[in-house]
Amino acid sequence: MHENDFYRFDGTTLVPWQEHASDDRLAAADSWLVENGRVRALDEHYARFGAWVNRFAPQLYPSLSVFYDLVSKATNLDGRWFPRIELHLAADSTQPNGPAEPSLFLRLREAPESLVDITLWTLDEPDPRAMPLVKGPDLSLGMQIRRKAILHNADEAVILDANGFVEEGALTSIVWWRGDVLCAPDDSIPWLNSVTRNAVFAIARDMGFATRTERAKPADLVGLEIWALSSLHGIRPVVDWVNLGSPVGAIKHYESFAKRLRLLSRQIG
Repeated sequence: MHENDFYRFDGTTLVPWQEHASDDRLAAADSWLVENGRVRALDEHYARFGAWVNRFAPQLYPSLSVFYDLVSKATNLDGRWFPRIELHLAADSTQPNGPAEPSLFLRLREAPESLVDITLWTLDEPDPRAMPLVKGPDLSLGMQIRRKAILHNADEAVILDANGFVEEGALTSIVWWRGDVLCAPDDSIPWLNSVTRNAVFAIARDMGFATRTERAKPADLVGLEIWALSSLHGIRPVVDWVNLGSPVGAIKHYESFAKRLRLLSRQIG
């Protein structure tokens, strides 16, 4: 297998596949960083993706263990990789050339350069996503939203709900510190269940830090230490928020957490 290869699971093996954009639609996806065959929280990624498969294509759920075994073997590679597993559903019935059944795919991608500091920008429109609780259907839209942030001299866009409360980043999870209390949006906010956020909260509890969830508007985060989290880059401390109107807080907790997060990586079994 080589960089950017695309494979379809046929029930027993991974078959090289020619992608056609009009054939089907992306219903769910998951991805993680692999460095020299080591990965963090792979079982959690598989479990999250499996829940989506069980929801949208339950007939495929019994074959997931075989699929995961093939994916693990295919991604146990030297170097830095960012593989993505995908569930595709049949195209609309008006598209006669679409696949007759839902399908599972592996997209093998080389990982981009690792990044640390990040600058945020608040999206200047209501949340435009159709399915914010599932990774996949809105991935292209998330990349478009991030490109808007780049046009405003930022790295990532922060999405707000209809009442102006922070949901998450276009492609990241947003958390913040109130003193020594680690905080994040609560379950009244439509945030994507984040494997990295769960790991960071577990680290905080293991280190003896209090954690809590809350509803917060950008103005409530002025002067606080803020992080953007992702499976690709881990923890990225926020150094600026261009349309916040006031500075963010100093970076105090990052180093100890980043070290512990790296220690969670395990060799793919």
